[in-house]
Order: sequence, then C-alpha cells, then structure tokens
Amino acid sequence: MKKICLFIVFVSVLFSCSDNGNSNKNPYIPNYSINAYLDTNLPLYNNLKYISNPVFVANYGAKGLIIMKTGEGTYNAFDAACPNQAVTSCTAMTIDGINAVCSCDKTSYNLFTGLGNKEYPMKQYRVEASGTVVHVYN
Repeated sequence: MKKICLFIVFVSVLFSCSDNGNSNKNPYIPNYSINAYLDTNLPLYNNLKYISNPVFVANYGAKGLIIMKTGEGTYNAFDAACPNQAVTSCTAMTIDGINAVCSCDKTSYNLFTGLGNKEYPMKQYRVEASGTVVHVYN
C-alpha cells in the first residue's frame, strides 16, 4: 500500500510540473550570459522599487534588458531585442507603460507575461531580489 501511495504522489508531481508554454528557445536572439546586479537605491534603478515601473538597462544581452517589478519581491526581466526579428534589423524595444514595443513591426509585448501577438514571446531571464539588490541572470 505504501508503494502505491508513493507511486501516486510521484506521478502527480511529475504531471503537475509543466512550463507556462513560453519557450526561451528563439532562433533570432542568441544566448548571452547575463549576470547583472542592480541596486534599487541608485537613481538609475529606483523605479524598480515600485510595481509596474519598468527600467531599461543597457549593455546586457542582445539589446539590453527591460526589468519590471510585478509584485512584492517578484520581478520580470526580458531581453530588449525584438523576439520575432533578426537582432541586427531592429533597435532595442522601447518601454510604453507596462509594455515593450518593437521598433521594426510595432508589436507590443506585455511586461507581466512577455507575450505579444507573434510567434515568439520576449526572451526572459531569471531574477532574484535580496534587500535592495535585484539580480538578473541565466
């Protein structure tokens, strides 16, 4: 009986572990190593203290990073490269409220989900917050 219960628990966990359907495998955006530490006490990153106030950070990834606080202690970080265009064909996406807009095709991507109305979502990176420091990495 104990083995059956363990098997049921194992199978339940196995099938409950799934991704959100978004793939970080994008043929247009190369995989760059990201390891950024952003102190929200600095004026450049101060908006990261507040929910729904995205910040652009240059010199990381393909075209920079767009980072936004999505809740208490939670953040999203995305590459600023247009996810459905060749990296060399577009400039970095621009921030428009809680959206990022591609300069080439004017597609708008939600910064809470990374989704737009195209095949690929925005390329997402991992984020951890500790005190006033936000760590973005992959």
